[in-house]
Amino acid sequence: MTTALRRVIFIAMIAAIWEVTSKLSGLPSFMFPSLTQVFETLVNGLISVQITAAIGKSMGRILLGFLIAIIIGLILGYFIWRYKLVEDTLGFVVTALQSIPSIVWFPLAIIWFGLNDFSILFIVTIGATWTMTVNATSGFKNVPPLYQRVAKTYGSTGFHFVRTVILPASVPQIISGLRIAWAFSWRALMAGELLGGGGGLGQLLEMGRSLGQMDLVISVMIIIAIIGTIVDNVVFSRIERNVQMKWGVHS
Repeated sequence: MTTALRRVIFIAMIAAIWEVTSKLSGLPSFMFPSLTQVFETLVNGLISVQITAAIGKSMGRILLGFLIAIIIGLILGYFIWRYKLVEDTLGFVVTALQSIPSIVWFPLAIIWFGLNDFSILFIVTIGATWTMTVNATSGFKNVPPLYQRVAKTYGSTGFHFVRTVILPASVPQIISGLRIAWAFSWRALMAGELLGGGGGLGQLLEMGRSLGQMDLVISVMIIIAIIGTIVDNVVFSRIERNVQMKWGVHS
């Protein structure tokens, strides 16, 4: 039995248990909607563009914030790896900041930027930046010294050394950092949209809660889970597999 078939059967079992339990529980639909009701709401939301528009808005925010976080994280990671003074100062602060949940920054974001897209974008970026920085630093530090000595022996220095030796050798660690950073930024986005509004999937969750429409809430939760699974298993897993095949680690 293949992995895909096992997953389909397992999901089908969960769906059947959910449907039967919702019918037998005696709870009102706004508290425990049936799976049929959830899928009706999901399909209607996609057809009416309500959910589709929310997906587009959320994806636009996270892609921009994630890109900014990658750039900042790689730059900070390079300086922390390259300079001992920066490692002892900024590196220590980054490690401390990583332990702060990104949603904690939201009150400051509202004060600084107002209750708008900028505040949500800020916490999305914050949610991924520190994780990306830590993983980039670790990746740069774990480049085998032999690679560095050979490259320097052949006269590689400066940007050429970083581009041809440091970055390629640290790619596996950076990819791991990307996966973790994406998860953190995705959660930060949902929390920011829940509290800050401005459209997006998070606001749909809040709207479903305020109207007592649990079918809408669960529909959005399913969409969030699907997007997260697709990004992790299709995008990052494929990149990781290609890197492993290129390096001969995986056939």
